[in-house]
Amino acid sequence: MPKVLIVYYSRTGNTEKMARCVAEGAKIDGVDVELKKVEDTKAEDLLDADGIIVGSPVYYGLMSAEIKQLFDQSVKFHGRLTGKVGGAFASSANIGGGNETTVMGILQMMLIHGMIVPGTADGDHYGPVAIGAPDERSTPQCSALGQRVAELVNKLA
Repeated sequence: MPKVLIVYYSRTGNTEKMARCVAEGAKIDGVDVELKKVEDTKAEDLLDADGIIVGSPVYYGLMSAEIKQLFDQSVKFHGRLTGKVGGAFASSANIGGGNETTVMGILQMMLIHGMIVPGTADGDHYGPVAIGAPDERSTPQCSALGQRVAELVNKLA
């Protein structure tokens, strides 16, 4: 069965709430969903997934050090993530707080790994973003990301 791994770092709980919404959206027929905190994730775990969705709070317009460290450790698997489906989401303290730059930073690392990253014509084009806790605007975006990645993983399996 194809597997979607959702990895996140959350200090205040906001990014974790987003991750749970992403996971709910990814729970479609024929796909196994695993939700993991980044501190419980090893770079080797990325090899076992067909889809990888990563979430981070925003720190100075960038992802958390913990998320960056996971990708730094994944360098030893360069080329072995090619063809896996990826996605990203982020939360920040305010509008213009760096959400999009954080999502794009995560997606850039995925693209360098050769991963497939589906965007969307609706809503948050690059990936869901939230200001603080996910709300009525960002929650459906999170669910849609999970579903989009899971559906593509299913198609490619």
